[in-house]
Amino acid sequence: MGYLENINSPDDIKQLNNEQLSELADEIRNFLVHKVSKTGGHLASNLGIVELTIALHKIFKTESDRVVWDVGHQSYVHKILTGRRDDFDTLRKLGGLSGFPKTCESKHDCFNTGHSSTSISAALGIARARDLMHENYSVIAVIGDGAMTGGMSYEALNDAGRSTSNFIVILNDNEMSIAQNVGGMSKYLSKLRTDPFYTKTKEDIDNFLNRMPNFSNKARRVISKLKGTVKYIFTPGVFFEQLGYKYYGPVDGHNIEEISKALIAAKKIKGPVMVHLNTQKGKGYSFAEESPDRFHGIAPFEVETGETFGNSVPDYSEVFGDAMCAMASSDNRIVAISAAMAKGTGLYRFSTEFPERFFDVGIAEQHAVTSAAGMSINGLIPVVAIYSSFLQRGYDQIIHDVATQNLHVVFAVDRAGIVGEDGETHQGVFDLSYLSHIPNMKVMAPADYYELRQMLDYAVNGQKGPVAIRYPRGRGKDCLAQRIPLEAGKAAVLRKGEKICIIAAGSMVETALQSAELLETANINAEVVSARFIKPIDEELISKIAGEFDFIITLEDNCKFGGFGSRVLNFVNGQNYKAKISILGLPDEFIPHGSRSELLRKSGLDAESIAQYIKNTCSIGG
Repeated sequence: MGYLENINSPDDIKQLNNEQLSELADEIRNFLVHKVSKTGGHLASNLGIVELTIALHKIFKTESDRVVWDVGHQSYVHKILTGRRDDFDTLRKLGGLSGFPKTCESKHDCFNTGHSSTSISAALGIARARDLMHENYSVIAVIGDGAMTGGMSYEALNDAGRSTSNFIVILNDNEMSIAQNVGGMSKYLSKLRTDPFYTKTKEDIDNFLNRMPNFSNKARRVISKLKGTVKYIFTPGVFFEQLGYKYYGPVDGHNIEEISKALIAAKKIKGPVMVHLNTQKGKGYSFAEESPDRFHGIAPFEVETGETFGNSVPDYSEVFGDAMCAMASSDNRIVAISAAMAKGTGLYRFSTEFPERFFDVGIAEQHAVTSAAGMSINGLIPVVAIYSSFLQRGYDQIIHDVATQNLHVVFAVDRAGIVGEDGETHQGVFDLSYLSHIPNMKVMAPADYYELRQMLDYAVNGQKGPVAIRYPRGRGKDCLAQRIPLEAGKAAVLRKGEKICIIAAGSMVETALQSAELLETANINAEVVSARFIKPIDEELISKIAGEFDFIITLEDNCKFGGFGSRVLNFVNGQNYKAKISILGLPDEFIPHGSRSELLRKSGLDAESIAQYIKNTCSIGG
């Protein structure tokens, strides 16, 4: 009989010895592979953190001690061990388990996380609150070396290093973020992993130097400097110790006994402590070990082959990446910037064909934006490809470093709109609002692949200021209706109608066309327009529509307030137009996890709901 089926709380773990816990680790990996193969999710990162999670629950009490998981996608093992094992069939489904920590889900989840490089800041804040309130519990931040490419982690490390609060940082070092890590910290940690000199301990060096005979004061000063120099050269973790941390490691991150010893020692230390673990992303499942980036966030797959289900139709990211390569082949000014997402944003092919013009800056969106500004001001045409929810982190830089100087930087805003199963922290439902109110910024949203290619060409070659193209996750269609050439600032009429006009943005154009077909069965002939430009809106066409139609329905998978519909309403408001305007968008709340179709239906943005809304609100039809 296995051990996993009897683990209903962390207290059950404390009853097992190290050998039994190692067997439990194997069971958990098998459980994860089979469950995630059906639901999809973040597999490789969770396979790599099994032993650490077990050791954390063996040494600490997470109903009182606080563990903050950076990003949080690696918290599946933690959820399994804290009473949520039997709910894993609902993982990332509407109303089911979240793929990230959720304080509303369990008392063992102390902080909601979803974006990278935040855990040290949050944990330090918790530790300081504990001290001020004279409470007594341990605070632990678990952060990966990938998240250490993010600037916020260094701000927090620097602040925490001068703190006297008892506070533990666990660095889960697997040489990966989503893809292979980049930058100076990655090289430094690689030395700690591989250089035999770094196996020396501070105690060995101290003992050696202290055994040297005493000389004059001058000689002693020289020896003291020598001691510091030798320690700096040979001692692991000097960087962290210079910041003020007591350093333990590197520790074998797949040895529960070694991890436990390090955690027990760290728990006794006063002040900040850094425990550095070496782990393997994807450990225990050969396909994930060989391709940890592919299995970072994976769709449902066949366990025996590691192959995902589905068709070979390209998605928006691939279409964008192919278009980038085509343009870059004839214009050497075009450069591409990714924030640790070369494959996710479709830029992997670009990175291989034009390696000298591809820059992966790590999980550092702010730096990505400002470095693009620097490239632009010196004559290059940078295209910055970042997911919508992650681009939020570079908001100040978009305004301050790009837009105020009216620099020609192209933002390829991937994963815009409802993303789905990753939930609140990953839904790209604010970009139309936070981008379109920035002066000098142009914002576009393609309805299909044809429009995406046209918009990218226009963004690179057709204008000189900042421009953003936002497009959804997943597969679309090459052409929804007809190939109407893109004209600057102009929308496209895809279906002629009367009395009612649906003006839709981006991915919602297909839904608008479907709604129009449903309305036709009720003898309602709705016109459908692809907005194309969110900023500037097509004032000429909207004026014409507002003067001729009874009702205008704007449609977008963005928050209802401050988005495309708001811009149309602001333009029409106060003018003597015939049309009444209704804005259909996402509600003023955070959108939970679930499939895209479920979430759109829940928000009243599926074709059936829109058609019914039009029939009810416009008092037309049955």
